[in-house]
Amino acid sequence: MRQTIPFSAALRWAALLICALQLPAAPARAQRLIQKAETVPAGELWLSPGDALQVRLTGAPGGRATFLNGRPLIELPPAQAGGKRGVYQATYVVQPADTLGGAAGRPLWLHLRLPDGRRDSLPTPAPVRLLSPDQPLLAVTRTTLAHLNYGLGDDRLGGAKLGYLDSLVVLHVVGRVAGQYRVRLAEGHYAWLPLERARLLPPGGFVPASLTGSWSVQGDSAYDYVRVPLSQRLPYRSQILENPTRLVIDVFGATSNTNWITQRTGLQALGAVYYEQPQADIFRLVLPLRHRQSWGYHLGYEQNTLVVRVSRPPARLQLRGLRVALDAGHGGSNVGAVGAGGAREKDLTLAIVRQLQQELERRGAQVVLTRTADESLDMAQRVALLQRQRPALLVSVHVNSAGSAAARGTSAFYRYVAFRPLAAALYGRMQQTGLPGWGLVGNFNFALNGPTDYPNALVETAFISNPEDEKILSDPAQQQQMARRIADGIQDFLKSARARGVRGWLGRRPAEQ
Repeated sequence: MRQTIPFSAALRWAALLICALQLPAAPARAQRLIQKAETVPAGELWLSPGDALQVRLTGAPGGRATFLNGRPLIELPPAQAGGKRGVYQATYVVQPADTLGGAAGRPLWLHLRLPDGRRDSLPTPAPVRLLSPDQPLLAVTRTTLAHLNYGLGDDRLGGAKLGYLDSLVVLHVVGRVAGQYRVRLAEGHYAWLPLERARLLPPGGFVPASLTGSWSVQGDSAYDYVRVPLSQRLPYRSQILENPTRLVIDVFGATSNTNWITQRTGLQALGAVYYEQPQADIFRLVLPLRHRQSWGYHLGYEQNTLVVRVSRPPARLQLRGLRVALDAGHGGSNVGAVGAGGAREKDLTLAIVRQLQQELERRGAQVVLTRTADESLDMAQRVALLQRQRPALLVSVHVNSAGSAAARGTSAFYRYVAFRPLAAALYGRMQQTGLPGWGLVGNFNFALNGPTDYPNALVETAFISNPEDEKILSDPAQQQQMARRIADGIQDFLKSARARGVRGWLGRRPAEQ
């Protein structure tokens, strides 16, 4: 049955509706005075006493910004803030008695108050945690390819690397920024370790340290070895220095208790080894090399004994019988650079490497390839394969690319100065293809240039981003010419090493010369 509303009730509803329409709209949410609150650098922070906590607030200009119970932030002049107003910054040095976010960490709150009384507060996106010096935080490396970085810088090749470490090396963690731990190696020496390369240990451990035992030096049929006993696996850094040629290894956290060094017969690569103690917690091995050209070395642990395996020169410094490793860059899902004409780096590198393999085998070399087909292999897989195969040297073949089509030419890259002669020989020969020289590049932070086990170099044959170079790279005849020139470059390197020969300085200390 249909119902009707009484006339009086209808009037009341109409009056209420008119009043509602006349009411002012609900006030809009107040605009935020702070657009951004952040730590610098950004990301989760773990700090130790003495570290600098840097914060930045971006918001309305002309206010009073604070953090940590009223500590002020300074508003920067626009000239110091990229032309912007309302950028506030402050630095606070962490004190031993500070708690901040406690053991677990929490975001920091930054506050802003304007002269008209308006206020706003905003937390940092990531937490800040304080580490206690009374409870050392320790970590161990996960893999044999763990690496330490100098700092927090990064690009497509990763951060600049201080060096690589064996697995289960113990490190003292004293901080963190985003995805990297800050580790204390020794007094005044720090580095950065990617989180994925390590795992934290349960609390209760001591800061890593060890006395050294007396060590032995001996050779077998293939290598010379140095063995230094320690009580635990400590971090290290190594480099080859020239004039005279010597391998220098710093073991962090180690102090000498070495009372003798036994040097047995059979040594071919090493001269008279000795050690130094440059500071109380750095033990330095000095290993003079008999040959001016280093043929590589490997560092690792057997139990808690640091073992240095030093490679000898090939028995005959010629291609015949020499084990040469070749790497065709990219492959599989990793296409690499692509030219305007459609040429792909992964195809070109494999084509050149196949030609180079035939050329080297024709000259009597034994060739090891990291890939033989269009397959996906990451850098860790390639390095692991090469370290198992133990070649005399490695050449990695790539094609270059640039944002401008004008860039063209050939180049060669190396990381360690000891391996520069190989890169220089390849670079010189590649210019004989008619390609202009683009440059010889050192300290190249590429994964395959990282191992110290064997001389290695990378050849950027030509620029695929340049139309003229792309045509050259795609021409099978030109690929064959490149292969011949790279093989010539390897022979030049061997000839140079043969000419330099055994150095006259066989390991005497400078004072004894």
